[in-house]
Amino acid sequence: MAKRKREYDDDDGRVIADMNVDGMPWYSPKPNLPGEPKAEGKAPRDQEPLKLTREEKRAIYSGALKAGLVLCLILGGAYALFILFCQFVWFK
Repeated sequence: MAKRKREYDDDDGRVIADMNVDGMPWYSPKPNLPGEPKAEGKAPRDQEPLKLTREEKRAIYSGALKAGLVLCLILGGAYALFILFCQFVWFK
């Protein structure tokens, strides 16, 4: 069954908050004004995809891995300090 478009008695067609936000899949560079036909499709991209060399990809991956490891070390250290605090101060 096709989904019917609901019609409300109090709907006058005004836009309270425009949801046409750049970066969303339904983004249209031309605003949809009442009474005008809606723009179909996505906005054409004016940029080419970024071409990275193998060394650049490896540098990105290693940087992300290092950032994750630093975060894990900080959180693990905080957890270890909490356990030590519980053992020697709080539960004593």
